[in-house]
Amino acid sequence: MLTNPVVLSVLVMTILCLLKLNVLIALILAALTGGVLSGMSLGDTIATLIGGMGGNAETALSYILLGALAVAIGKTGVADILARKIGKMVEGRRAIFVLLIAGVACFSQNLIPVHIAFIPILIPPLISVMNKLKIDRRAVASALTFGLKAPYVMLPVGFGLIFHNIIRDALIDNGMNVETNMVWKSMLLPGIGMIIGLFIAVLIAYRKPREYKDIKLSKPDIKHEGMSKEHIGALIGAIAAFAIQIITKSLPLGAIAGLAIMMGFGAFKWKELDEMLNGGISLMGFIAFVMLVASGYGAVIRATGGVESLVEAAAGMMGGSKAIAAFIMLFIGLIITMGIGTSFGTVPIIAAIFVPLCMTLGFSPAATICLVGTAGALGDAGSPASDSTLGPTAGLNVDGQHDHIWDTCVPTFIHYNIPLLIFGTIAALIL
Repeated sequence: MLTNPVVLSVLVMTILCLLKLNVLIALILAALTGGVLSGMSLGDTIATLIGGMGGNAETALSYILLGALAVAIGKTGVADILARKIGKMVEGRRAIFVLLIAGVACFSQNLIPVHIAFIPILIPPLISVMNKLKIDRRAVASALTFGLKAPYVMLPVGFGLIFHNIIRDALIDNGMNVETNMVWKSMLLPGIGMIIGLFIAVLIAYRKPREYKDIKLSKPDIKHEGMSKEHIGALIGAIAAFAIQIITKSLPLGAIAGLAIMMGFGAFKWKELDEMLNGGISLMGFIAFVMLVASGYGAVIRATGGVESLVEAAAGMMGGSKAIAAFIMLFIGLIITMGIGTSFGTVPIIAAIFVPLCMTLGFSPAATICLVGTAGALGDAGSPASDSTLGPTAGLNVDGQHDHIWDTCVPTFIHYNIPLLIFGTIAALIL
């Protein structure tokens, strides 16, 4: 197992990121490591990396256009007005503020399923409020990642329904008959572990005040908090962007429609469109490129054949013990998802190997759902290449004071992956 190309590749990526090497470079070097160790040539590895980058092309384009929409909304000042009102509501209660953000993030997965689209719009205007309250941004990052992840783990609505159907189909395809309504019941206990992790992060680990420099960001001159034509246009544009995205299932189309509506209301002029797009690239461009390379990295990981050999090696370590087997399978899921960067894409890969293994070891269908679902969810929090961590960093680092690895990835890894490992193992044994 220690010589497995997937394990070594993920290990290289993790160490390089912890050493603060640029995430983009770390992903490329980790991909080269995995490919070469599996017997692929450097040329084949690069070709696979580049060929696989198209898997996240729509996501990358979405992030750029969402960034442009966020810049346009910020230009009107409506988000700053909202931030002021939220600041008055919390009145110095840091924990309430952070938990409120977690609640808003949860709604982005089900009530208004826009995933990370709300972050570049809502979070930057709230930075000054956080600085005033001396809120540790690691708590906010933990709250955002919780909201982006926990709902799809536990609730069969919005993105959660998609995730649960992927689990269902993956198990059926591998010979185990299950129904969608079985999934949320099996995933409830691991989800409770994430809730506990959230409260530990907010109320214990990052409870103390943390000082940040009050760096002035470029803001519109807001003379009053009344709603102007531009403000109304910004709100209608944002709502239209979300609605069109839900109806058409296309985030880029929704973002373009939102920009068009805002321009129609005079929120910005035609000649300022270049400024909006440049601002979008500045805000979200790096994330877009990381997601492209992460997709290519996932393709290299799959091409190495190391996932199958990793599970085969682990099977020999289980010794027929359900407890050991459950923990090892979940740990393997953590390694694979850390590399691929997406829970949704990991499930079909691991189900093909886990389901027959679970049937051999005598795990019930409910326990198998738990193992496959939790193994897929593990690693999404904490992965440097996951949008569940890249999104929060994009919002919290607008003033350059929030480190992606140490302030987002490490806190979320600790507070969500450890509870998922523990509660997932327990759930698999009692279901």
